[in-house]
Amino acid sequence: MQAITPAQLDDWLRQETADGAAAPLLLDVREPWELQTASVPPGPGYELLAMPMRSVPARLAELDRDRPIACLCHHGGRSAQVARFLQDQGYTRVVNVHGGIDLWSRERDLSIPRY
Repeated sequence: MQAITPAQLDDWLRQETADGAAAPLLLDVREPWELQTASVPPGPGYELLAMPMRSVPARLAELDRDRPIACLCHHGGRSAQVARFLQDQGYTRVVNVHGGIDLWSRERDLSIPRY
């Protein structure tokens, strides 16, 4: 499974949309209380979707198999598990955002609180 850091996200987004495909999905798999504590703002070049890790298997039909998906959590552990699960289900354009929102708050947006 490929992993990218938050600082590498823009390059990955450009690469994934070079063929004119739909905007990639940033799949935040943290719990609702975590989203209230610290959230990634919607950004240019990606759609943001919150889907807690435990709900992913039941909500699999909501995710397009051909769409690029970057999985995000607090530090990168849960998102890595979700990315592996998606790959096992036949999703081929999946990456893990290594370091999660914690690293995001240090590399991309200092206004995002760390917890």
